[in-house]
This record gives sequence, C-alpha cells and structure tokens, in this order.
Amino acid sequence: MKSGDWHIVFLTMGASALAVAIALPFAIALSWLLARREWFGKSLVETLASLPLVMPPVAIGLLLLKLLGRNGPIGGWLHRSFEIDVVFTWKAVVIALAVMVFPLLVRSIRTAFEEIPSYLEEAGANLGRSPCKVFFLITIPLARRGISAGILLAFARALGEFGATVMVAGFIPGVTETLPLAIYRSVQTGDDSRALWLAGLSGLVAFAAIWLSSRLVGRSSRRSL
Repeated sequence: MKSGDWHIVFLTMGASALAVAIALPFAIALSWLLARREWFGKSLVETLASLPLVMPPVAIGLLLLKLLGRNGPIGGWLHRSFEIDVVFTWKAVVIALAVMVFPLLVRSIRTAFEEIPSYLEEAGANLGRSPCKVFFLITIPLARRGISAGILLAFARALGEFGATVMVAGFIPGVTETLPLAIYRSVQTGDDSRALWLAGLSGLVAFAAIWLSSRLVGRSSRRSL
C-alpha cells in the first residue's frame, strides 16, 4: 500500500457522498411526481432519467465533456462568467457520479413513495395540513427506509464508477483519481498487489453499503405487510 492510497479512498468516498447529496433532492422531487401525479411527457422524462442505467458510461462521460468543457454551452458560460473550469477537476468527478447514480435514487425512492397508502396523505390534507407539510411530515417519514436504501445503493454504485469519470475528469493523481481509476492505473503499470488491495477495499465498502440497503428494504417490506 502506498502513502497516497488513503487519500484516494477518502477522495472517492467524499466525492461519492457529495454526488449522492446533490442528486438526492432532485431524485426525491422527480420520484414524487412519477409516483403521485399524471402529466404530459411523464413517460419521456422517466425514460430520460433512466438512460444512465443503460447507456455506456463512457458515452455519458462524453456527453458531459461536451456540455461542461470550455467550448460547451454550460462549461463555456461558467468560464466566461465566473472563470470556473469544471472538466478535469474534482467538480467533474462529483457531477459524473451524480449523473450516474441519479436513476438508482429515482427507482428506489419512487418505489418507496408508491408503497405509501394514499389515504394517509389524504388524511393529513383533511386535517388542514398544507401539501408541503403533508409531504415533509407524512410522506418523507413513511418513505425513509426506501430513501435510505436508495442512498446506500447509489453510494455503492458511485464507488465503482469508471467510464463517465475518466472521460470528464481524467487521471490526475491527488485531484481526480478515484478508486476505480487507481485500480486501472495500477494494473496498467504492473502493480498487481496494489490493484488487488484497492479492489478488495472498494469491494468491502460496496458490500457493506449493499448489505445495509438490503436490510432496510427487507424491513420496509415486512412493515408494509
């Protein structure tokens, strides 16, 4: 194990946690709309939100690179207006991870919302609670296990993201080198022992996150019976 490996671990976990935190409120809002409302274009939005699950991560990374680069519509505006560069920085890592985990959050949270009996929310509304209070005082608490499971699952997915990250953030040691990138670079340079150590460590963290997610989903299912 090299001295900088723990920095890679903390960078990966920190970027993954931040990406999930950024994607979470948008995922909650979209999940509620998909679970509780019928509106024009719903199936189209649902399909677009699921694209990162089925498209090659490299393709997603290429799209982000074109959008966030200095010559792209978003990256160009940020550079001209605020002198902020996104690609090949830690910000690109976080954005790539957030995009890739967003569909997992939406699927988990939408399922949690759909399992809540609508009469509970209607009862809150009949008692004079505003839609906002019903959402935060009834809907969110009842869906908390599903939301927590989605967060853990998304975090585990972010830990292993490679394709989109390498396209938009590159290999910059100490800045954008996450665990999957470090494993790949170690294999390329013939440092198999380091690659195995990092792979085992990432697998252990991912296993813990998935196990906790499964436990939460199981408890939620038993409570709904």
